Amino acid sequence: MPGVIRHLLAPVLPAAARALELPRTLPDGAGVALSFDDGPHPEGTPSVLEVLSRASARATFFLIGEQVERRPALAAEIAAAGHVVALHGYRHRLQVRLSPSAVREDLARGAAAIEDAVGAAPAWHRPPYGVYSPAGLRAVHGAALRPLLWSRWGKDWRRFTTPGRIAARATRHVSRGDIILLHDADFYSSHGSHRKTVQALPLVIAELRRRELDTVLPG
Repeated sequence: MPGVIRHLLAPVLPAAARALELPRTLPDGAGVALSFDDGPHPEGTPSVLEVLSRASARATFFLIGEQVERRPALAAEIAAAGHVVALHGYRHRLQVRLSPSAVREDLARGAAAIEDAVGAAPAWHRPPYGVYSPAGLRAVHGAALRPLLWSRWGKDWRRFTTPGRIAARATRHVSRGDIILLHDADFYSSHGSHRKTVQALPLVIAELRRRELDTVLPG
């Protein structure tokens, strides 16, 4: 499989992710990791935090640097609540369209925005769309960031989906070690999509609890 094609397929093809040594699941399989991309969002992120707090659930938030700069207090609130703050990039751009230097700059600016907001540098990274370029993956390792994709997703960014469909898709065949991808923001997806995610999240957590699966953080 050619290198660039393999990078493009990694988010949806486990064999491609394994070839690139990109984790899609948790190695210890202690529970299930909830993850949220694209925030922080002024409406979606607080609503997601409220649902998580009520359920005593933990999650990982892959934040966009330019949104963190607009709402640093909200990024700090995520960390203060005991969740993991991770890097999704400074801007939401497909890495394969960027030069190696542009990718490195994006990582550095995004990480700096998060560190300024929460007082600690991020340890984890997930690229927009889940797609690494060869140069981007080298840059992530060079920045001492750990890549992390996902194994289950709700496809909650879709315009015509429903909370029930999001929850059913996210939890279908879910098992220990899985990583669920959701979004707490609609900056780069269908307008208002985060509201459906917020409605779906209690259903997701309830199904995990029914299966006796704890929500855990990457470690």
